[in-house]
Amino acid sequence: MPKQLPIALLLLRLGVFIVFLFWTLDKLVQPEHAAKVFGAFYGLDGLGETAFYLIGAAQLVLILAFLAGIFKTWTYGAILVFHGVSTLSAFGKYIQPFDNLLFFAAWPMLAACAALFLLREYDTLTLSRQSAPVTA
Repeated sequence: MPKQLPIALLLLRLGVFIVFLFWTLDKLVQPEHAAKVFGAFYGLDGLGETAFYLIGAAQLVLILAFLAGIFKTWTYGAILVFHGVSTLSAFGKYIQPFDNLLFFAAWPMLAACAALFLLREYDTLTLSRQSAPVTA
């Protein structure tokens, strides 16, 4: 294993965490904005503030576990699924690319989420009990 791989994976994890942190904080600090996003992109209108506080709290637990690198299959997998759904839910924005350039940043982040999931056993700079990757 290249000695730089764990550092590269840690940097990817930190980058993905930062984006998810602000999406999480949006639910906790500006639930009315989160409600607009959920209505526009997921078709979930009418969720109240309490729902966003609960979603935000659950998401905060998830992203902190992700940041710590624990329960990697579950946390990295959940992050990949959630970001995949988020990326695909904005499909209409990709049809007019030059009006929505910022939405294209979702794709490299989705690739980072996939890379982290696929290489999770090599992501050893974590609080996980697995200290070294399994070798065949």
